[in-house]
Amino acid sequence: MTCMRRVVFLVLLLSLCVAAQKGKKTASTTAPPVLLPSEEIVNEYMHHMVGYDPTITWKILSIGESDVPGMALVVLRVGEGEGRLTQLYVSVDGKHAIAGEAVPFGRDPFVSTREKLAREARGPSIGSADAPVTIVEFSDLQCPHCKAAQPVIDRLIAEVPNSRLVFQHFPLEPLHPWAFKAAAFAQCVAQRKPRAFWSYIRSVYDSQLDMTAGNATDKLKALAAAAGVDGNEVANCSQTEAAKAAIRTSQELGRSLRVEATPTLFINGRKIGNMSAIPYESLKKLVDFEASEAEKNRTATPPPSDD
Repeated sequence: MTCMRRVVFLVLLLSLCVAAQKGKKTASTTAPPVLLPSEEIVNEYMHHMVGYDPTITWKILSIGESDVPGMALVVLRVGEGEGRLTQLYVSVDGKHAIAGEAVPFGRDPFVSTREKLAREARGPSIGSADAPVTIVEFSDLQCPHCKAAQPVIDRLIAEVPNSRLVFQHFPLEPLHPWAFKAAAFAQCVAQRKPRAFWSYIRSVYDSQLDMTAGNATDKLKALAAAAGVDGNEVANCSQTEAAKAAIRTSQELGRSLRVEATPTLFINGRKIGNMSAIPYESLKKLVDFEASEAEKNRTATPPPSDD
């Protein structure tokens, strides 16, 4: 073999070795696909866990990939009616499950959620867009827990003036049969008279016990009129694909953030899934803390250079 041929041979051999190493690295770092348990397996699991008590019922709400790499997420509603939400993180081998909620971790654990909401939460709002703390509320107008939470949220916004509230619709279907319709009405009320939106949703909460799937349209028209807009006009608007699409987009945003129940709050990206378990003073301290942290970060960030 001539000297030139040897050089060419060595170059080709080296290229093949590099390509092989790259291929090996890619194969080793590619996450394996998440194996989702079937509904049959989940039902069998629940049968063995709670089957000793025939009064305990459950319903599978979703089975999909979780935010934790390599783990599936199973969401169930346990009990009749609103029941109790249960989340199971299932290992890749399908032999282990962790009950509870995975929480973000890191130097700024809520940054990705905070930035996503800043981009995509476009619901009706109160407060300055430049407020140091933003509270995003995912709510269902037929939900009694949302009705109970609204005065608490109103008080919070009133007592923390440097905050902003964004309302996102999250009607729970099919659990609440007229919630989506009420949300579509609300969307159209807000388009016509933004300030009327807030009085409208409070009046819907107050009418929950008198509202049914059969009389919802007439009652919602009356509530829209009482809020200062044309009830018939809002009713027609609520039937448009644009109004319905806006509600579905809000639902999708909530699902992407693992919202499963209402009301769910995000305070500068920090998820609060059970407001009733938190005393008001603790909730206010949390909002004050997030506001002070945001102000601290804002002042610590150097201004952009003119260069």
